[in-house]
Amino acid sequence: MSLRLLAVDIDGTLLDSRGRLPDAHRDALVDASSGGLEVALVTGRSFHFTHPIAELLPIPLTLIVNNGALVKSRGGETVMRHLLARDVARHVLAATRAHEDSVAVMFDRPIGHDLRQMIYERMDWSHPNRRGYFEKNKAFIGESGVPLADTLTEDPIQVMFNGGVAPMRALVAMLRALPIADRFSVAVTEYEKRDFTLIDVNGAGCSKGSTLARWAASRGLARDEVMAVGDNLNDVEMLDFAGTAVVMGNATDAIKARGYRVTGTNDENGLAEAVKSTLKSEH
Repeated sequence: MSLRLLAVDIDGTLLDSRGRLPDAHRDALVDASSGGLEVALVTGRSFHFTHPIAELLPIPLTLIVNNGALVKSRGGETVMRHLLARDVARHVLAATRAHEDSVAVMFDRPIGHDLRQMIYERMDWSHPNRRGYFEKNKAFIGESGVPLADTLTEDPIQVMFNGGVAPMRALVAMLRALPIADRFSVAVTEYEKRDFTLIDVNGAGCSKGSTLARWAASRGLARDEVMAVGDNLNDVEMLDFAGTAVVMGNATDAIKARGYRVTGTNDENGLAEAVKSTLKSEH
């Protein structure tokens, strides 16, 4: 069975270590698209943080964002949603008050209604691991002025935390031990070298992999027709779903230990190598 859908993570996979799109990666995706493959960017990023990257790729794209909570067209139309129930979000916020300076809530709001998609109560945006994100996304970020729980007038996309690796690992363990842990999912993106971790609390059963499976099914595609490439913990479900799974040479050791095929790093055009070699082996 030949490949028909290519699912690609963005940070650490499509982009190099400096956050740039290598020409080789762009060209490989253009060639894959020209050859008949559908291409999906599958990322923990929000739509508005993903859109500038999508604009660098002159091909049809599906955007699976917020670790699977939303499927968007490149124009921003929401095609699928898997939101977090607001009562669950309130419970999570109440249980994590010690992290009030590192938490935000994300909403799926149409442009023109309210640009502020991410709402926070207290966050030090001058922190080196946050500053760049804030500068690129500040039009979509708003300070609540009230407790975050009071902003939950609609079901959010997710509750988001960020911080050092050790405290975030402890937070993940605490979240998974909550009595309502079966009502949400936890996605972890860990950068040990930077001592920085992103945690997304999404709706129950929501992940990159579960949404990629739903999207593939809606397109009439079997898992054997799907190839996925990633590099971090939040990619595991996506890689496990795909019939062809490849991880980058810069992937975390925990991901490499799972036995996926390993390609070059994101600074060695590893994505391009993986795509080209896989498609070549099919012919």
